[in-house]
Amino acid sequence: MASYSLFWMLLLKNNWKLISNDFVIYLWTLAVTLIRIYWIFFVPLVWKKDLDNEKCSFLRKTENAVGYNPKRDTINRLRKFKIQKIIELPPPYPNGWYGILKSSQLKAGEATCVSCLGEDLVIFRTKKNIVFILDAYCPHLGANLGIGGSVADDCVICPFHQWKFRGTDGLCINIPYSTSVPKGSKVKKWISQEVDGFIFIWYHAEQTELPWDLRVPMGEIDDAFVYHGHNEFYINCHIQEIPENGADIAHFNAIHKKNFINGSWVQKKRLFGLGSHHWKARWSPLVGKLKYLAEVNLNHYFKLFGKFDCFRMEVSGKQIGPSIVCLEVNSYTFGKIKVVQYITPIEPLLQKVVHEFYGPRWIAPLMKIFIYGESLMFERDISIWNHKVFHRNPILAKEDASIKKFRLWFSQFYSSNSKLYSEATNIGW
Repeated sequence: MASYSLFWMLLLKNNWKLISNDFVIYLWTLAVTLIRIYWIFFVPLVWKKDLDNEKCSFLRKTENAVGYNPKRDTINRLRKFKIQKIIELPPPYPNGWYGILKSSQLKAGEATCVSCLGEDLVIFRTKKNIVFILDAYCPHLGANLGIGGSVADDCVICPFHQWKFRGTDGLCINIPYSTSVPKGSKVKKWISQEVDGFIFIWYHAEQTELPWDLRVPMGEIDDAFVYHGHNEFYINCHIQEIPENGADIAHFNAIHKKNFINGSWVQKKRLFGLGSHHWKARWSPLVGKLKYLAEVNLNHYFKLFGKFDCFRMEVSGKQIGPSIVCLEVNSYTFGKIKVVQYITPIEPLLQKVVHEFYGPRWIAPLMKIFIYGESLMFERDISIWNHKVFHRNPILAKEDASIKKFRLWFSQFYSSNSKLYSEATNIGW
């Protein structure tokens, strides 16, 4: 018995180091595997591209120059293509609802500043979870209420002298060092609401115009769905040109036929024959009380190796006013998912575009592929928008009838007091 125990002691002594190393490797492999599984199923994918990500040879040569500012120089470079056509541009800020901030970016009791639509705004959330939007600058000495401002009850307090402005109407209701409030001490109050995790502002050039419904056409996100990620782009074009793509039927097969991984990697691996995307599209406006809505329908399939039809998708969606598109995708591969597009004009020719993706948790691996592919596809459109001009009266083929319909439909979002480009940029003509 003693010799038997001695045998095992010697065996363990001689092999302990080997066993320990194998055990560490096992634990490390297990940890990495669990992290990867967690990332695939629980970490949203975020894809962001700014204007300065699209560099031409000129920018590469001047990166080290004194005073080089990538974002500024990129915007200026792209605008040179359009300056001669600015007179053709529609008003830069159409009337409608705009998603300007994710709900998760504003906690209870916080205030922040957002610049968009040619305005500087303070957005704050009360302890009761009510969101208010006011003009950002205090009428006293001009401090920005959204930078350093605090929230008390339903008011935002100026960081400079603690003037208190009520969120419901923008009135100043208290000045801590004064016994009275000067007449006219108020800031503009904006109509807002929260829907599906986003804060929206109602923008309209006619101050008396009441907002149309937003919550019903957007619909509720399915309780079984989770947020899988988003992409975010800054684009140099007029806002109208982005939703117009939905009515530009011919562009789908012209721009989006090549498979989404087509590029330098594909060239090196000689995978041109992998397959191609095929699309059928239809766009139609609604009338009557729902005239601010339009419908878009897409049918898609991927022809693998030029022989096999697969990855079929049916996409139905609503264009809600000038800036929001809600899409429902039904696919044998991905199942049912929801995609929401928000467009926000930062400046007259600078648009922020966000796509958010929702679906069941179990399709998370496929959703990451879907988000990756959609982002690459959308960048193909961006490369066109960034370098094109807007033609008010384009020459259209008879097959482009839906573009003409779209422009007629979109014109309802401009009104007699809509700012012209020259007014929005303080350029006189």
